[in-house]
Amino acid sequence: MGRGTKMAKLILFLNAFLSYLLVFVLIVAVVVVACIIGVKWRKNKDAKAAVDTGMGMQADGAGENTAV
Repeated sequence: MGRGTKMAKLILFLNAFLSYLLVFVLIVAVVVVACIIGVKWRKNKDAKAAVDTGMGMQADGAGENTAV
């Protein structure tokens, strides 16, 4: 086996390794972005639910001080 053949195999291995590494990094980046978006959406939904609940309580008069 000549030196050129070993070098060619090493280059092919590194090429495949770097290709899979790039795909892995891209997948991780998509997962991180999806998690960030999911957390923002959930916080927004919870905030809207809190506002709606607060409005409902005020409309029912539950938050008023009626003690004499």
